[in-house]
Amino acid sequence: MGMELQAHLFALEQELQGYATRSDAERLGHLLADDFVEFGASGTVWGSKAEVIAGLQDEVFSPRRMSGFTVKMLSRGVALVTYRGHRQGVGDSLRSSVWREEHGQWRMVFHQGTPAH
Repeated sequence: MGMELQAHLFALEQELQGYATRSDAERLGHLLADDFVEFGASGTVWGSKAEVIAGLQDEVFSPRRMSGFTVKMLSRGVALVTYRGHRQGVGDSLRSSVWREEHGQWRMVFHQGTPAH
C-alpha cells in the first residue's frame, strides 16, 4: 500500500469530520457505501445510510482531529483505517473504519467509535 492511498483515506476521513460535509446530504451519499453501518461511541447503532445522513443533519457540531492514523489493507480494494479521535468538549475515542473501493471511488462501509481514557 502506498503513502498515496494512506493520504487519500486520511483526507476522506478528515472530510467526513468537517461541518461542510456533515451538513451536505449529497456529499455524504457519495462517501458512505449503500450498506454502511456505524457503531457509535455513545452505544448507538446506525443501521442504515439514510439514518446516519439524517442524524448528521441534526448534529450539534464540535471540531474533531485525528492522531495515530494507520491504514491496513484487508484485501484488494478493502482497507481498515484506525486512529484516535479528539473531539472538542467531548473527549477522545478510538476509531476504526472499513473503506471499500467501488468503481474507482473509496466509500466507507463501516465505522466504530469506542470511548478512550
